[in-house]
Amino acid sequence: MCCSAHLSAALPVVINTRPVERAAPLTSHLQAAGFTVVDIPMLALQLRPTAAADIDIMRHWLAGDYQALIIVSPTAAASGLAAWQTLESAKLLANSSQANNSQVAAVTVKLPSHVIAVGEATAAVLHSAELPITSYDVRQPLLANNEGMLAMPEIERLQAGDKLLVWRGLGGRRLLVDTLQARGVHIDSIAWYQRTMPDTAHAQYQHWQQQFHAQLNVQLSLQAKRPKPVVVISSATAFEHWTEVVARACQLFSAADKDSAIAAPLTLADFSYLVLGERLANMVAAQQLSYWRVEDLAPATILAAIQSEKRQSKN
Repeated sequence: MCCSAHLSAALPVVINTRPVERAAPLTSHLQAAGFTVVDIPMLALQLRPTAAADIDIMRHWLAGDYQALIIVSPTAAASGLAAWQTLESAKLLANSSQANNSQVAAVTVKLPSHVIAVGEATAAVLHSAELPITSYDVRQPLLANNEGMLAMPEIERLQAGDKLLVWRGLGGRRLLVDTLQARGVHIDSIAWYQRTMPDTAHAQYQHWQQQFHAQLNVQLSLQAKRPKPVVVISSATAFEHWTEVVARACQLFSAADKDSAIAAPLTLADFSYLVLGERLANMVAAQQLSYWRVEDLAPATILAAIQSEKRQSKN
């Protein structure tokens, strides 16, 4: 967890809920701009065992049965590429009893379909792969979300009877899947990993809340105005976990605490939310919470959104 010694009256605290593997670029970027950033991950990424059905889907993709492949995250890209490399190596070794590792690596592998990477980090994993994938081969949506993918020509032209493959985490990208299935597109997916709540989430949040209340008391003695902390939420699952963590903290606030000098726990409404895309915006709006929306998770985009909101709040 990262936070400064004093809570700034001018800038809100930013809570970065992204997984540990993906949090650092955003945290560093916001800290460089003067923000206090607290890392409280709401998602932990756990790789899932590769099933025989997953390998069968991969073989059908390599045979050209799908019009496009969408890869939604760096973790999905790394897992899918590892399985792909294994299948290609096994195929080449089976076809040539004299093949060696250098010969296998030198063979040019033809992409069996359009490959679409969601986000720069996902594309970077593909570009660094041992398989011969070039930047020309990988398409990216202008907006790194479901709406951006649906607007891509490679996806927009899909029609009834076409097939799409998605590499993802368990349970992700429902808007994309539901929209294309309603159009008659057949969608298969491989969930290379699952997203769970980190074991440390509750404790990290409670620790931060205690620090926040202590710093708030200093602010009040100086008659400084407290800005709402800003919570960066990148997925529906992360928001569900955040809601659970905040609710649990409220439940632990006992009747004895209410009669003491201990500050009351924060509620969901005590935060502002920076959310990705329309679906998340609708979820937060349904709870009548303060939020603003971004269309990608680039650190520069998030910084600009927070700074813009801060300027507007002054007017």
